[in-house]
Amino acid sequence: MAQEPEEDFEGDAEPEFEGGGGGGKKKLLLMIVVPLVLVIGGAAAAYFSGLADPLIAMITGEKAEEQAAEGAAADGEGAPPADGAAPAAAPGATGAVFYDLPEMLVNLNTPGRKKNFLKIRVTLELSSEADIARIETVLARIIDNFQVYLRELRLEDLQGAAGMYRLREELLGRVNAAVRPAQVKDVLFKEMIVQ
Repeated sequence: MAQEPEEDFEGDAEPEFEGGGGGGKKKLLLMIVVPLVLVIGGAAAAYFSGLADPLIAMITGEKAEEQAAEGAAADGEGAPPADGAAPAAAPGATGAVFYDLPEMLVNLNTPGRKKNFLKIRVTLELSSEADIARIETVLARIIDNFQVYLRELRLEDLQGAAGMYRLREELLGRVNAAVRPAQVKDVLFKEMIVQ
């Protein structure tokens, strides 16, 4: 019977050392989570304040296309014609023709009472000047296709570079279906504001 108190004494000594590891896990968690939250918050702030726009434009190639359009306008005949078409590029430059669509303002598909609106200005890159006549013939159909699609978008669909890429691809498919047999090479965003 003398051995039972010794076993109890050994069993009581173990719990003293178990509580020491909890503080280290909390510190490790804080060292990982806090910087991660700061990086994500900084990226979100840069995106929503517009500071990330040059980076996004560089990734999507939008800036180079806009500069090519501006360079073509500067080298061409001067100001764009009143019908909305931008002048053709100088011979030997890029060979592309740009056509500005009218500005569109649509309300987005948002739940609840609060409404969000999308204001967008789009330029179409055409294969040749001959396609301008076809674009003007079916302009009402193009605008209708764009507005029907844009009205079904949610705010989440427009966020990030991937959202912009999906929007561009969807609009390109819709405009090419409307102007067939003419070919639209690309859809370029001149302005896009979500309110």
